[in-house]
Amino acid sequence: MKKRFKLLATAGVLLALTLAGCGNNKSAESVNNDAASAKPKEVQTLTVYSAGPDGLAANIQQAFEEKTGIKVEMFQGTTGKILSRLEAEKNNPVADIVVLASVASMDGLKESNQLLSYKEAENASKMNRDWSDAEGYYYGYSASALGIAYNTKNTKDIPTEWTDLAKPEWQGKMNIPDPSLSGSAVDFIYGYTEAEKTAWETIQSWKNNGLQVNGANKEALDAVITGDKNATIAGVDYMAYKAKASGEPVEIVYPKSGTVVSPRAVGIMKDAKNVEGAKAYVNFLLSDEGQKLVTDAYLLPGNNEIAVKGRAALDEIPQLKVNWKGSESKQLDILTKFNDIFR
Repeated sequence: MKKRFKLLATAGVLLALTLAGCGNNKSAESVNNDAASAKPKEVQTLTVYSAGPDGLAANIQQAFEEKTGIKVEMFQGTTGKILSRLEAEKNNPVADIVVLASVASMDGLKESNQLLSYKEAENASKMNRDWSDAEGYYYGYSASALGIAYNTKNTKDIPTEWTDLAKPEWQGKMNIPDPSLSGSAVDFIYGYTEAEKTAWETIQSWKNNGLQVNGANKEALDAVITGDKNATIAGVDYMAYKAKASGEPVEIVYPKSGTVVSPRAVGIMKDAKNVEGAKAYVNFLLSDEGQKLVTDAYLLPGNNEIAVKGRAALDEIPQLKVNWKGSESKQLDILTKFNDIFR
């Protein structure tokens, strides 16, 4: 019986093929179209390289996937690690979208012709112009201000100026994130030395007072939280606010003379394989929904119409005027000078 069933099935297939061969092309096309329509639609994927923050990147990924149905393949690392990875993949690009913690580094990608302009991005006009590219190559969708993060249990006299940290009571009790590991630390040194004539003298006075270069942003702040150090210079404020909200003995102050606000930017890679998906990701980051996720992470939003949560607003922070255009090449010289001091 089984043999007979197989024989009949084979004969049926042969008969169907014979009839199809005798029919017209339209019938064949119809069969093909029906078969194609029966196939499930392929899920779009989008490759994103993000410099975090980790929690925010994950929340944005989840919300974006739910909203668009596009699956995000995320690589997270520091700005330095992402730039190194882009360089290594130069001959075989992978990333569609890059999110960096340094707008200077993003401007460098633009100058080296690695980004795609997207001037028509939704809500582009609502983004902070000082943080974004006028030609639409990248948008500063968020920012952190760099202040003095200090341990509230160990600190009696709260510093109000950068120069206060050269005083004897701070001898050996402060650190700064390593600018070779932290894009925001490079931004701080660049902005501070560009805006303040005596900045290098102040930095040297910190060195003379025992300033320690202490890993990336998290490592530097962790040393303050545990009490190993009393203060972090160029502390990333959203990290301090988050730690404070978790009950840690930490607070942040912005010197009265001004500090550096370090924008975080998003851009589409010129060789992106999923350009439309990348545009949708940019639109989401710039949307009110995306901007509210930014404020949930204690960051400053690119859209100042969105209220901040549990932190100082942009207009409450004394700021140094910094021009980020073409700053990446200058930062290399500044990083060299800083390293020479702390060698």
